[in-house]
Amino acid sequence: MAGGPDSQDLPAARSVLAVCAHPDDESFGLGAVLDRFVENGALVSVLCFTRGEASTLGITEAALDELRSAELARAAAELGVARVELTAHPDGSLESEPLDQLAAEVAAMALEVGAELLVVFDEDGVTDHPDHRRATQAALAGAPGLAALAWTVPRSVSQVLNAELGTTFIGRPEEEIDLVLRVDRARQHRAIACHQSQSTNNPVLRRRLELLGDTESLHWLRKADPHVPPRLPHHPRRP
Repeated sequence: MAGGPDSQDLPAARSVLAVCAHPDDESFGLGAVLDRFVENGALVSVLCFTRGEASTLGITEAALDELRSAELARAAAELGVARVELTAHPDGSLESEPLDQLAAEVAAMALEVGAELLVVFDEDGVTDHPDHRRATQAALAGAPGLAALAWTVPRSVSQVLNAELGTTFIGRPEEEIDLVLRVDRARQHRAIACHQSQSTNNPVLRRRLELLGDTESLHWLRKADPHVPPRLPHHPRRP
């Protein structure tokens, strides 16, 4: 891979803003990466654009948007996320929402938390989900001065998932992967369990984590200005 199999250094950032489309994206997709940032002392915040009401998993008599909102709160606490902002844009239709409105929400939160880095899904949405793509577009448009680091999967993993399970993952070839992290998935697994409505019967999630093992892959969508020196995180490590 571009960074090499031992390329494990996270970029220095005191405040990281993760922007995603659905409750569970922060755990199912970004969980191990956000855990690494928290462990490194960064203040991590999450902006989630929808309440996940369009999901066909975990249908219950309870209102799914309320259930998934509560699941997000519990999962974020498990990951050590300092702040969660959950808006109510329509799940499944995020691409039809005005980009300038979504970008303004990103800009406002980035300013409030003093974000120094964005963490997002890759520009193709990783699973080709239009909501994922729109969330990343909004993040890039809303905080144009911030570097943006995208979670992705290796193409070799996406090909296996698509062949075995009929999914639509879009992976990156090795030469486009900039950073390979060794991760401990213990907290991610606990956060995933908080999303009981979505994780109880989710073979795609289980198989993806199995294929990835203890690594996650990242790609720079936008790098920091090399003329601006990085600032090291100063927040204390959690116990």
